[in-house]
Amino acid sequence: MSFWLAIFAGGGIGACLRVALMIAVDARTGALFPWGLLTVNALGCFSMGLAASFADEAGGLGPTARAFVIAGLLGGFTTFSSFGLDTIQLFESGRWGLAAGNVAASFGCALLGAAGGLALARSLA
Repeated sequence: MSFWLAIFAGGGIGACLRVALMIAVDARTGALFPWGLLTVNALGCFSMGLAASFADEAGGLGPTARAFVIAGLLGGFTTFSSFGLDTIQLFESGRWGLAAGNVAASFGCALLGAAGGLALARSLA
């Protein structure tokens, strides 16, 4: 149970940090480009690489702490960080085709999903 509570707690904290950082960055840069989201995604991916290396390669985090930081905190901060880590791990393991497929499928599904959701909502309005 503590494993799932760790993810739950980390996710809540990560989501709050994401929104706070996006608001702060967007307030300084304006609304012409989503700089806040870009900042969150870049920082989240960097942090995910750092945390995964520390947890997995250096053995610095136990399973519950790893769940809190990686799945919870960083997952709540941005799921883009998980996408980045998974893609890099595919590249590093020599599975370049799968990595490229992950990039194409993730972006394609994200754009199609967003377009589909907007279209459905607009048709119901």
